[in-house]
Amino acid sequence: MLYAPLMARTRRRWTQRHSWTAAALSLVLVTTGIVLTRAGNPDPVTVASSADGLTEPAPISLPENPQVLIFGDSWTYGSAANEPTLGYAYVVAGVAGWNTTVNGVRGSGYLRVGIDGPDYGTRMSDLGGPSPDLVIVQGSINDRRLPAVGYPAAVNAAWDALSDRYPDAQIVILGPAPQILPLEPGTARIDGDLRTLAAARGWWYISPIEEGWITDENFLDVIDTGEGAHHPHTAGHQYLAERLAESIAAISR
Repeated sequence: MLYAPLMARTRRRWTQRHSWTAAALSLVLVTTGIVLTRAGNPDPVTVASSADGLTEPAPISLPENPQVLIFGDSWTYGSAANEPTLGYAYVVAGVAGWNTTVNGVRGSGYLRVGIDGPDYGTRMSDLGGPSPDLVIVQGSINDRRLPAVGYPAAVNAAWDALSDRYPDAQIVILGPAPQILPLEPGTARIDGDLRTLAAARGWWYISPIEEGWITDENFLDVIDTGEGAHHPHTAGHQYLAERLAESIAAISR
């Protein structure tokens, strides 16, 4: 059971998603000299700028019991849960009614090589198996201390590889979440970069930072602060699974 009534929160999440997309579109349309009027039409519309191809994402459409690939770093791996299979990427299957395939590598990022495997781009190029209905790409905070130069190019190359591998899959980017507070500047930068790059492709972007998934008020209810931990504990992973299921429901038709 979700931690709050789903329908009420779904309406609020849709508004947040729609507000972000509208803001991104407004910036592009203003810079290209195009004016868009949406009075009396609260529903999402698809609009593209001929200059850079920015589009508002279409709602996610999933069949019953969809196949969902969740790709990411140690949070997706299930670090700090009592067992990795109690991590959010596994738990969300029962919460949302999905069949999930989990691909999490500790320490991995778009630039950084992981403990158990390579960087995101290499891993995406090596993906196999049939196309899932939905791919959720989580994180990563692991690039936060690396130079910003080259980061967008690495992200785009990785996403190109993912799109080439699964051309028919719907893709949602799940941004980084704070493992410590206050939020580190590098994590905030990554959140902004990923948001911009996802918008340019017309992909949905879910920002745990903007949506306040982890705050001063609930930090200890989510994060294990033990030595070398700073990952969600078992209860934290359950909470993240519920928030993710809710956010995907909010952008689905």
